[in-house]
Amino acid sequence: MFPIGDDNRDRYRTPVINYLLIGLNILVFVLFQGLGENAEFTYAWSTVPAEIVTGKDYTTPDQRVRDPYSGQLYLIPGLQPTPISVYLTLLTSMFMHGGLAHIFGNMLYLWIFGDNLENLLGHGRYLIFYLVTGLLASLAHVFSTIALNDNAFIPSLGASGAISGVLGGYLLMFPQRRVRVIIIRIVTDVPAIVAVGLWFVFQVVESLGMLGGGGGGVAYAAHIGGFIAGLALIKLFAIGVQPPRPPTSYYLRY
Repeated sequence: MFPIGDDNRDRYRTPVINYLLIGLNILVFVLFQGLGENAEFTYAWSTVPAEIVTGKDYTTPDQRVRDPYSGQLYLIPGLQPTPISVYLTLLTSMFMHGGLAHIFGNMLYLWIFGDNLENLLGHGRYLIFYLVTGLLASLAHVFSTIALNDNAFIPSLGASGAISGVLGGYLLMFPQRRVRVIIIRIVTDVPAIVAVGLWFVFQVVESLGMLGGGGGGVAYAAHIGGFIAGLALIKLFAIGVQPPRPPTSYYLRY
């Protein structure tokens, strides 16, 4: 199930913060990460669980690893010196991505679901909500890495944790909002509780697969932690907010 849009007929605020977040993510990926080719920058500003737990800035040498199937040698960059406090990488890593597919998927979800939440909360509250849930998602990944005795020197990055928080808030505040999705070449509309709910179930299932040795390099604990943070905090952030008036017509506008 692949989302491509949702019902925005009740939107009366221009989602300037959402646009700014999307633009900032793209700017960092293109200019600073060099479309993912600048490994030195990426490995200096990403979140490293071991650094967050100890407060120390670690550097490691590059490693050459041979693929057992193809025999090809790959260079795995080592951790680079972090120019700032290692704790601030919990924030900087939220604006970095590992590749084109990574940033495209994240920005698509943020484009579809973020504007509705900004319309509800207002610009300032939405920005704080986004950053707080993103930080909590990063911490969820750090603590799960330590608890499961995984490699604490593997850096993590991406906006997925914060966007998961947006999805959690969206699901709780707009459970019946229509989301347009593609299901096996069929375009249809489903309630948000189906579209977002199935996304969360997938994250849980895949995280359980990680316990068996899978995972594919995805920080599912950050996704789950961010989503739960969004569910837990959205009502607090929405205190005193007047909900948008429900749509009165029956067509979708994207």
